[in-house]
Amino acid sequence: MTLEVCSFSLQSCLTAQEAGASRIELCGGLAEGGTTPSAGLIKLVEQQVTIPIYVMIRPRGGDFLYSETELEVMRADIELAKSLGADGIVLGVLNADGTVDEVNTKELVELAKPLPVTFHRAFDMTRDPSEALEAVIRTGAVRILTSGQRPTAEAGAELLKKLVEQAGKRIEIMAGAGVSATNAYMLVQTGVDALHMSGSQRTESLMEHRHPLVSMASNTPGEYERHEADAEKIRRVLEQTAFLQNDGPIP
Repeated sequence: MTLEVCSFSLQSCLTAQEAGASRIELCGGLAEGGTTPSAGLIKLVEQQVTIPIYVMIRPRGGDFLYSETELEVMRADIELAKSLGADGIVLGVLNADGTVDEVNTKELVELAKPLPVTFHRAFDMTRDPSEALEAVIRTGAVRILTSGQRPTAEAGAELLKKLVEQAGKRIEIMAGAGVSATNAYMLVQTGVDALHMSGSQRTESLMEHRHPLVSMASNTPGEYERHEADAEKIRRVLEQTAFLQNDGPIP
């Protein structure tokens, strides 16, 4: 079972690799749910991490309906990620009516070649998951990251099973959102091809002086906490997904 870890820093990538992750989804913008990481971060991760690195291409937080200028930025970021040694690209583009924007997505998938493309959880915001699945397949993406259109993959398990059946071998289905050691075994049983997790833990900032009246964060997390990958959380999920060598989930 492939385990992809969503990472927002070089340290988290190194931790995920050491813990046994199969692949990294490299992102910036934790508070926005993942945006395009900086060129410096991509470069250093590619230099120091040996497992595959898929780079998020998302110009901003919010919805997935992009203007032409935003699409221009996405094209430029894909070219940059390729030049810096990325192993794959992660993106998703929707139309205003909640359908997959096949035209622009296909163009971006073509631009990313020969790198494979994962269509991210923009899929979970579509109006009809069955229709969206077929649309993503037509774009040439190789994988869909989805929680089964629920807040967590565990809650969306029923739809995940249906998507796996509908997809057959035409595209991979990767379950993500709230994946942990407590539900990994159950999610594997839905038939998905991979699991996706952040495996993060919150740690306190090392700042001693903390200004009580000013915050640079319009959202959580604030500037006095950090989120980094937790090796033990990742290892525990890997233990649970190794059920083929066991009789069932590990207590």
